[in-house]
Amino acid sequence: MGRFRDALAGPGLAGLAEVKRRSPSAGDLRPDADPASLASAFASSGAAAVSILVDGRFGGSVADLRAARASTAIPLLAKGFFRNGRELAELKEAGADAVLLLLRDLDDLQAQALIGRAADLGLDALVEVHDAQELGRAVRLGADPIGVNARDLSTFEIDRAAQLELVSRAPRERVVVAESGISARAHGAAAELAGADAVLVGSALMRASDPAAKLAELISRPLVKVCGLTREDDVAVSAEAGADLAGFILARESPRRAAEVLPVPDTMLSVAVLVGELREEPADLVQLYPRDGGHRGRDGVLLRRGEEVARVIDLPWQQQDPTHLARARAEKGRVVLAGGLGPENVGQAIESVRPWAVDASSSLELEPGVKDQARVRAYVAAAR
Repeated sequence: MGRFRDALAGPGLAGLAEVKRRSPSAGDLRPDADPASLASAFASSGAAAVSILVDGRFGGSVADLRAARASTAIPLLAKGFFRNGRELAELKEAGADAVLLLLRDLDDLQAQALIGRAADLGLDALVEVHDAQELGRAVRLGADPIGVNARDLSTFEIDRAAQLELVSRAPRERVVVAESGISARAHGAAAELAGADAVLVGSALMRASDPAAKLAELISRPLVKVCGLTREDDVAVSAEAGADLAGFILARESPRRAAEVLPVPDTMLSVAVLVGELREEPADLVQLYPRDGGHRGRDGVLLRRGEEVARVIDLPWQQQDPTHLARARAEKGRVVLAGGLGPENVGQAIESVRPWAVDASSSLELEPGVKDQARVRAYVAAAR
């Protein structure tokens, strides 16, 4: 495997930033896009690799690949509709580290030949799939990395739920890239928790006033969770402030118990908070605590479809602990830091722990279940 795959396989969610001037589905996006300056800016903003459209239908060319190569040393993906080995050789000469191969346009013999030719040239092949049949073909062909496109290239419709299902079914030893439809941190987080190693983002970056800043925003951590929500107005304010996760406490003993998991905007993931008993809820994620003496236990887990995807490091029930941050800092894997956080201390806690997400509830209230919307805004801003 080459350096493109290795760059996407690192810890955390990798960003694969795309340069494209137009899209067949959306028309002009950024007609004056300069691949050299954009590739350099993306690298400075944390991109693991950059995708360059080299197809004229997207306003691209091989010259764009050469320009990007001259401006940055990070891995480059040449993206187009490739069918023969001569094209791959030209892309390698122009500076590509990887090429995109679309299984919808290739039979297995063609795909195998192109994967082999790419390997001979020292190129990684990002093999793109859109449905379960194509995913099965990619796995049998030994594809690594595998791209899972949320966009149906026949209709141009986006289906992120179908994408997440395919991502979750891909072999964990393969590098998986979630492609298309990523325009908010929550979209990338959903893909990450489903098993994606990276997200490919194009249109959202090209439409942004500052593409590099938009990339940094999409891959930034920690995520910010506002918990103890019971009212639609407070959900809306949390979303408008930039929170990524909306928590609804469903434990019977909580004074801020929600009647149900409320609808959340597309830019957020919903989290059902349960104590003592796991049950199915209409939420993207479940935060589960053990029950201890009639109230929640100290620490919990974050679950996606019953599978643990993060640890929740919290304070003891209605108690303080001076070792709280040190204990969270020592935890391996994704950490959701909860307990006593608010606008005044969340920045310092993030600096100390570097968690995957932060979680606040009671410190943001006027009374149990009713948020102080000014403090919600201040907390989210301080966490950024």
